[in-house]
Amino acid sequence: MSENKKKEISEWYDQHSKSVLSFILLMVKDYQQAEDLTHDTFLKAYLYYDSFKHYSGEKTWLFSIAHNITVDFLRKRKPAMLLKEIFLMQKDYIPLPEEIFQLKEESYELYKAIGELKDTYRKVIILRKIKGFSIEDTAMILSWSESKVKSTLFRAIPALKKQLLKEGYSSEEAIRRY
Repeated sequence: MSENKKKEISEWYDQHSKSVLSFILLMVKDYQQAEDLTHDTFLKAYLYYDSFKHYSGEKTWLFSIAHNITVDFLRKRKPAMLLKEIFLMQKDYIPLPEEIFQLKEESYELYKAIGELKDTYRKVIILRKIKGFSIEDTAMILSWSESKVKSTLFRAIPALKKQLLKEGYSSEEAIRRY
């Protein structure tokens, strides 16, 4: 069983690590930290492999682990982040070249606009609209009800459009995106 477990986790890593990394990167905005948290996600998947009940697909399970690990990390880091924002004015965050390369699923402006949204809006837009998870899978990953996913997305889309307009998109571009 252990050799099969290693092989399967390795296959999952090959299939899903880039997607998990970009999801985490959008939440932590630090490429090195996102790599570390991605590694932690697959390590935890390996350690808890036997508890995976196949109620959902492995991608949903991995994103659920990634979400929980990232939320725990952010919760512990909040005081340090506040100081960093005060001293470095993190609001004007500009990603490193390799981060921009990692985030090539859409445009830099879109990711910048998503980064300005409140946390719940950001998560639901990333999972539903960028990563393409179903409402049911998004609810499982975030430990929310399906109705919370729907209502949050309903409020998040106009907030994203408003942010895109603020970032300089024309109203037609913002409407076409979402």
